[in-house]
Amino acid sequence: MNSDILTIIQNNMQGFSKGQKLIAKYITESYDKAAFMTASRLGKTVGVSESTVVRFAVELGYEGYPSMQKALQAMILNRLTSVQRIEVTNDRIGDQDVVSMVLQTDVDKIRMTNETVDRAAFEAAVNAIVKAENIYILGVRSSASLATFLGFYFNYMFDNVRLVTNSGTGTMFEQIVRVSPRDVVIGISFPRYSSSTIKGIRYCHDVGATVIGLTDDKDSPVGLCSDHVLVAKSDMVSLVDTLVAPLSLINALVVATAQRREKELARTLNNLERIWDEYEVYEKVSL
Repeated sequence: MNSDILTIIQNNMQGFSKGQKLIAKYITESYDKAAFMTASRLGKTVGVSESTVVRFAVELGYEGYPSMQKALQAMILNRLTSVQRIEVTNDRIGDQDVVSMVLQTDVDKIRMTNETVDRAAFEAAVNAIVKAENIYILGVRSSASLATFLGFYFNYMFDNVRLVTNSGTGTMFEQIVRVSPRDVVIGISFPRYSSSTIKGIRYCHDVGATVIGLTDDKDSPVGLCSDHVLVAKSDMVSLVDTLVAPLSLINALVVATAQRREKELARTLNNLERIWDEYEVYEKVSL
């Protein structure tokens, strides 16, 4: 089903029953809240039975309510404003323990990422990285922390890493203007997708560089202009971007690359250990 769910609802409005019209009206006006309600709760909110809500989803062409809910959530990921995200989060948490709810969400996202990540794409990404003449890492706004983390460890393994975390489109192009087909570009972006990151990796793809996208969906703006897509699940419907699963996938990428660069990495770290010790970079703590 390719159409936006709101469009589907609008096109079918005339054929709905009275109860279904109540559901349709609520979803159309408050889709940011409806997307995270159970069928029972949505029914109580609009004054219809749970079974009416389920039949409504089927009437729209979905296999059931979970499928319709998933479509709603996918639609709104890039639409919610910061204020709406706070409202939805508070509504979802309710009286639950905040620590337990947030940590369990992160655990679920890591589990889902482990179950769905494309191992062939992951291996192809590692192969491209170790063969690249230059490695560009693009990530701005909240994704800048992920890009910086990846760049920190890649700098131990390579002397050709270029970190691009400035969100200005003009500044970004100034930093990637020399990208060539011999280079690899790792683009990191999650909802709400940064337009500067998308424009940057699209340019890199057009000039022939190998683009590795780290994002939440193969059909996201990043995924659509990447040669290899690494999908990590994230929950962006809150004030704080939940990027635990993407960070775990980056950890895996660092470890896999380190295995391929073991000798070079060992030489670098041996030299660094000597320098760190000589210049007392780290505190020596006796336990």
